Amino acid sequence: MTGVEAVPPRLRQVGAVCLWGLKVMLAGVFFAAAVAKLAGHPMMVSEFEAIGLGQGFRLLTGVVEAAAALMLIWPATVFAGALILLAVCAGAFVAQAGPLHGDLVHVVVLAAMLLPVLWESRPAGLCQA
Repeated sequence: MTGVEAVPPRLRQVGAVCLWGLKVMLAGVFFAAAVAKLAGHPMMVSEFEAIGLGQGFRLLTGVVEAAAALMLIWPATVFAGALILLAVCAGAFVAQAGPLHGDLVHVVVLAAMLLPVLWESRPAGLCQA
């Protein structure tokens, strides 16, 4: 008996609902951040100015973040969306640790929350447990 068959069907159902809820919540958080970037929220403008990559990079980041957030909702693109958002988190970590000297906790928490989504949506044959 493998690990999946040992889990009762009801518990698998609960896990699937929790994972779906996590994906929706993460999509909402990242989409809201993308909207703030694209709308030119003053905090976002000043952060990207401090990073030194210009406002074009803010807009690019907002578009990538919005697209990846939407990808978390579409079953066929969940893995790619989670992977892209993990890369966004890595970039945010570098920016917060470097020029922004900001809060690293929120970036680490969001990245940690993306990991189970990434793992559960991985393509067949990738990292077989």
